Amino acid sequence: MTYARTTTNGMMRNRSVSRRAFLRSSAGLAATGLAAPYFHTSAGLCGPPMSPNDRPQIGCIGVGWIGVYDVASAARYSDVVAVCDVDRLRAEASSNGGKRAIFDDYRRLLDRKDIDAVTISTPDHWHARIVIDAIKAGKDVFCQKPLTLTIDEGKILCRVVRASDRVVQVGTQQRSNDPNPAIPPVDFDRGNGKELFLTAIALCQLGRIGKIRRVTCAIGGGRVGGPFRKTAPPPELNWNLWQGQAPEHEYIKERVHGSFRLWWEYAGGIMADWGVHHVDIAQWAIGMDRAGPLTVEPLRVVFPTPMHNGYAVRDDCYSTPTEFLVKCTFANGVELFIRHDTDNGILFEGEKGRFFVNRNRLSGKPVEQLSQEPIPEEVLRKLRKGKKPNTHMGNFIACTRDRTEPISDVFTHHRAVTTCHLANIAMRLGRKLTWNHETEQIMGDDEANNWQVRAQRKGFEVCG
Repeated sequence: MTYARTTTNGMMRNRSVSRRAFLRSSAGLAATGLAAPYFHTSAGLCGPPMSPNDRPQIGCIGVGWIGVYDVASAARYSDVVAVCDVDRLRAEASSNGGKRAIFDDYRRLLDRKDIDAVTISTPDHWHARIVIDAIKAGKDVFCQKPLTLTIDEGKILCRVVRASDRVVQVGTQQRSNDPNPAIPPVDFDRGNGKELFLTAIALCQLGRIGKIRRVTCAIGGGRVGGPFRKTAPPPELNWNLWQGQAPEHEYIKERVHGSFRLWWEYAGGIMADWGVHHVDIAQWAIGMDRAGPLTVEPLRVVFPTPMHNGYAVRDDCYSTPTEFLVKCTFANGVELFIRHDTDNGILFEGEKGRFFVNRNRLSGKPVEQLSQEPIPEEVLRKLRKGKKPNTHMGNFIACTRDRTEPISDVFTHHRAVTTCHLANIAMRLGRKLTWNHETEQIMGDDEANNWQVRAQRKGFEVCG
């Protein structure tokens, strides 16, 4: 394959940003005033609402679409006392009448000693740095997925978390069977989607389909878009701060908010978005959640704009893949395919049968046999790390109380998102990669190995 590289000359200028200038230039933000979404509230599931004296105080960093959902979720279990973002209009729209403190610089929010924990719902390229700074500030953390922009960031985060006593939950809510904001919430009592993904993992681990041969993760495709018009950024947005570690670009409204994941500068496309949800479940089910693939091979990839040496030729069009088929092989003989087409979800195929799972259904012969041979509760409880069924935010808050590891921990998430990052590197370079999950190095390919790290603008670097 022949790809094109976008020149970075001029885009990676080292601009020293002092803390004072950083604070002065940032746009203000506020908390959301939206009511919390419906969650089942029986004591056996989410637990009773905390009394005012038991409720932790939380600050929310990033209050865009998923950020609004996270603020509302956090408010169910805690007192949201402060919010932070770089888009003033989003802040004003969600300020709850100014009852919550408003910050434009997340570091100022972290300086508040009364804040016990934070949610981080910013674009992907800001996740790792804010998580590290929050941990150093002594806060527990709920951070949206994907936790990292690069493999190297994941290695740094694992070191930082391991050396700390902080609780860090990653927002891969399929582990809790928590609803996506766009679909109706789970009602455990009615069995609507009850622990679909944990049941799928249990089916695999109990050998209900025999030795697993193949897993297919269908995650949907990307989008074609552009060329888009370059304009001055709107006055309510601090464009320089929004870009953070990413290469400096002229403002295009399609780069921010709802479509930022379609640009390599800020994210990993649909592969690191939907991909990390399904790959996370798949690797857990096959017992590879603390390891990784041996090889990652791009069998087909279509980009929305011409590429050269892994970079988009144009800087005014979406750049992440629209169509793809990637094959990953594991040491236990399982082949994992990640593709854009077919029904969104995960298909598990073994020697004795197969079944399918997504956020709406769990189907196949092994599922039909559950009425005669149900999954033992102790198996599900072990998958929940000893906890009862809960919402994802509820699990986080419970773990901040008893100081245990949450259901979606940093270490297994790092392994899942590493597979997705490797898939992106393989697609961008157009060749098969060999991965050593013990040393966390790409073997025999120095160029590809260098892609574990991205250049970062001065003043915004991620370091542990």
